[in-house]
Parts: sequence; structure tokens; C-alpha cells
Amino acid sequence: MTRSNSGRLPGLDTLRAVAIVAVMLYHLKPFLPESMAVVAQFGWMGVDLFFVLSGYLIGLQLLKPYASGDRPSIWSFYRRRAYRILPAYLVVLWIYLVFPGWRESSVLPPLWQFLTFTVNLFFVDFSQHAFSHVWSLCVEEHFYLVLPLLVIWLMRRPSLRKTMFVIGGVILFGICLRGYKLLPLIAPSGWSGRVVPDDFGTFYYRYLYYPTYSRLDGLVVGVTLALVRIFRPAGWSWLARGHAALVVGIAFMGAVCWMFRSDGMGDATKAAAWGTVIGYPLLAAGLGLLVVSSVSSDGWLSRFRVPGSRLLATLAFSLYLTHKEVAHLDRRYLISLTEARDAKTVVIYAVTCLLGAGVLYGLVERPFMVLRDRFERRSTETVDAEMLREPAL
Repeated sequence: MTRSNSGRLPGLDTLRAVAIVAVMLYHLKPFLPESMAVVAQFGWMGVDLFFVLSGYLIGLQLLKPYASGDRPSIWSFYRRRAYRILPAYLVVLWIYLVFPGWRESSVLPPLWQFLTFTVNLFFVDFSQHAFSHVWSLCVEEHFYLVLPLLVIWLMRRPSLRKTMFVIGGVILFGICLRGYKLLPLIAPSGWSGRVVPDDFGTFYYRYLYYPTYSRLDGLVVGVTLALVRIFRPAGWSWLARGHAALVVGIAFMGAVCWMFRSDGMGDATKAAAWGTVIGYPLLAAGLGLLVVSSVSSDGWLSRFRVPGSRLLATLAFSLYLTHKEVAHLDRRYLISLTEARDAKTVVIYAVTCLLGAGVLYGLVERPFMVLRDRFERRSTETVDAEMLREPAL
């Protein structure tokens, strides 16, 4: 497996970099040049890529001990996740509460929803409230809470049939749920059942896009890849051979882009409705194949380091937390530099967002990871290299 001199996997860095850039483009799309809209409109897929990466990396952490006859320490897992996520998240949340000018919107949901990671489970108008992008972190936190317990239960009496039943059941549940909610759109002509709400955008995000129970496809695919790699090495070798995983993964993503070509279901077309029903698992499968390529010795993604990918991968979580707010400050205090929506605007956003993320990473995120390793009496010299085994969210 190709590694850089620092011990990092170039392929994983590349995927992390692509994911965070895609998310940023999507969130900042209204303020970017029109020429970038074609790419930016599909930037929401970056979140799904983060989900697949998290499922794969967390799955490896929890399942590897079983391969050597051991068991993972659940409390150690939760503690490490807390060190990784909470300090930076709580600092940014504190800034939202104390400095209203930091907010990209004047409306902020109740504090208890942020502290309990339940923002995505309650109805709010996400187009009108600040820190809205935290919904995906809520999904991740629910995953971190439940997966270790599920692994312990499944591994008490390991069974391929039971494992496949759980994996298939979660994927099928998501498909059925989305299909039921969108039945008026995907049903044959003449359907006389429920009608599509007038405010379809709010309906879509409230019931289909933000809730954890509707967005588990990527996480499940990632965990499945971890299972195959650890317990079915022959199957993993078949998946990881040559460039097939990359080619097929890109083909799957192209199909999903076609399904979602109506840009976020705003016009509620039948094609986009079917895309919502079956597109998420198809997208997760495609992104999963990209992950396979990124860690395979034969994969193209694993062979080359994209310039700047290491920096973006390292700062991914801090960028995720701060990019919308920093861009808001740019539009507020650098009006003459950002109002044109040209290449200069893109450079301003890129530089300031990187600076903001760098400050958060250097002052909060990395020091707490060093503190975590000191608490566990581990070497603190490998904190940055260890990021290759840590989900970005």
C-alpha cells in the first residue's frame, strides 16, 4: 500500500480534500461565480463521502481487535471520539452564542439541541438558521454512539447471515422510508393518495435529507467495506484489483448526478424523486469504491499525492465547522473584494477559510489530540500522521 514519507495514505487525504472542498462549494454556491455552479450544485455529495469514510475508518477501529482474538474498549473509543470532536465543536458553538456577528444567520436553534446533537431530528427551517451544517455532525455522533454497541452484540455470536440481515435491513429501511414519503411523485399516473406539499423544499429537508434514520447509507457501506477487508480478505482483493473500483465508482456517481440533475429536488421532478429513493445507496456504493481505490496498492488514487490535499485533509474538520461563518465575515467586512463573485472572490474565501480553520486546528483541535495521547500514555509525535485513521467529522 503506497504511503507518503509521513505515514499518511495519499488516497485518503485526496478523498478528504475532495469532500471538504465539495461541501464548501455547495454552501457558498450563491456567492461564487456562475461558472462554478455546475460543480457546486453537487457539492452536497461531499457529506456522503465523509459518511463513507467515517463508516470505513470507525469500522476498522472497532473490528480489528476481533481479528486478533481481542475486543475493543468501548469507553476508550468514546473517550477518543470526545477528544477528537467536542473541543473544536464546543469552541465554535461558544462563538456562535457569544458573538452574534459571527453567525451567518440571525436565528439560532435552542442550545440544548446543539449539546445533545439532535438539531437534525427536530423541525427547523434550515435555510434560515445559523450553524445549519451541524446536521451532518449529528448524524456522525449518533453513528459513533450506536455502532460500538451493535458490533459487540453482533460479535458475541458472529454470523454472516445475521450481519447481512442488519446491513440489508438498514439500507432497505432507508429506501422504503424515502419511497413512502415520495410516493405521490413516484407512483403511476392517476395516483389519488397523498399530495406533494406546496413547500416541497422544507418537506424534503425535514423528512428525507437531514434525519439520521434517512441518511445511513454511506455509513453502512463504509462499515461493510471494513468488514470485508478484515474478515473476507479474498473478497477485498477482488474489489481492490486494478482500476476497476475507481472506474465503476465514478460511473455510479455519474448516474446519481443524472438522477439529481434538478438540483436538490427544488422542482420535485419524478427523476429526482427516484434519485432520492434509490440514489443515496447507489451514491454510497460508488463512493465506497472510491475509498477502496484510495487504500488499494493497485488503485490509482493511492499512487499519487494531489498538491494541497494533505493540508485540506488535516484541516477538514475545522474547515467544516468554520467555513460558512468566515465567508459570512468576508461578505460583511470585505464587501469590495467579495461582491463581484469572480475569481478574486474565490481566492478571498479560500485564503480566509483556511486561515480560520488553521487557527482552530492549531489552538484547539490538535492540542486536545496531543492531550488525549498523553492521557493514554501514547507517543504524541504521531498525532498528525494518525489523522489518516481518524474520520474528519
